[in-house]
Amino acid sequence: MRDELLQPEPMEPSELSDEVGLRPRSLADFVGQAELKEHLSIILEAARKRGQAADHLLFAGPPGLGKTTLAGIVATEMEVKLHVTSGPALERAGDLASILSQLDEGDVLFIDEIHRLSRAVEEVLYPAIEDFQLDIVLGKGPAARSIRMDVPRFTLVGATTRTGLITGPLRDRFGLVARLDYYEPSDLESIVIRAAGILGVTLETDGAVEIARRARGTPRIANRLLRRVRDFAEVRGSGLVDRTAARDGLELFGVDERGLDKVDRSLLSALCRRFGGGPVGLSTLAISVSEPTETVEDVYEPFLIREGLLMRTPRGRVATAAAWEHLGLAVPAPAVVDDAPPPGLFG
Repeated sequence: MRDELLQPEPMEPSELSDEVGLRPRSLADFVGQAELKEHLSIILEAARKRGQAADHLLFAGPPGLGKTTLAGIVATEMEVKLHVTSGPALERAGDLASILSQLDEGDVLFIDEIHRLSRAVEEVLYPAIEDFQLDIVLGKGPAARSIRMDVPRFTLVGATTRTGLITGPLRDRFGLVARLDYYEPSDLESIVIRAAGILGVTLETDGAVEIARRARGTPRIANRLLRRVRDFAEVRGSGLVDRTAARDGLELFGVDERGLDKVDRSLLSALCRRFGGGPVGLSTLAISVSEPTETVEDVYEPFLIREGLLMRTPRGRVATAAAWEHLGLAVPAPAVVDDAPPPGLFG
């Protein structure tokens, strides 16, 4: 069975409900992303003073960093309703028109994975977010006619993990485009302590530190690791989550001291043992560990690159010396390149 404890996406319905309960409801409770919080506080405060809907916002970054949470905070701070959908769910222009017709003045519409909107839906969205009008085509063929309807002023909040896939015209219509960065261990420690209080976990500071440093800079993963360590402490220990319980529990679930899980180590092992450290193509590497190419590129590679264990080169993926050392393998000597010219015809 493959352990996906460190995947940033929620895995089970129970974890989804836990995740919602752990999310902060206001900017004051939101930990980390200090620069973004300052920008948001100014934008939202100005909108409240004017009595208008806030400007449209686009949050970009890897999964699990708080994009959905920030959308909820925007709605809470503005004291309006939050309407949630996703790019793949809006298959036709009529799907978007149906949602827009249900909005009240000032409401927040959150579209997750907004980079996956179809072209037809995107064309309908342009006048809605720019002029707050909705163009609807009635009928087909020569008898077709277009009518324009007004929609209430609302705030569109988009979230994406692939900024480069968002078209320029759509991106330019957002008043703020912000990228969420991976969290510092100190911020993750605060998040773990807060989550432990909500979940009723008896947690010592050194236990929070141990969980935070293995959480890959991602709050969602930190909260998931806390729940698994809590389970371990309740079954194999006294229920107290200290450094020893955190270390033993995470090792049991396959999370090592650098935050790597089984899939991470499988990728590095395949790269070093099967392909001599590379370079090797992404698709070949993904097939060797039975993972989709997109999953390897979007979920696992960013962390391995950030940890200095993997490099992307024009010729393919290459393992660094740190990767060999982490696997307990001898670092191969660099290849010797002979720059001498080849011998001539007569030696």
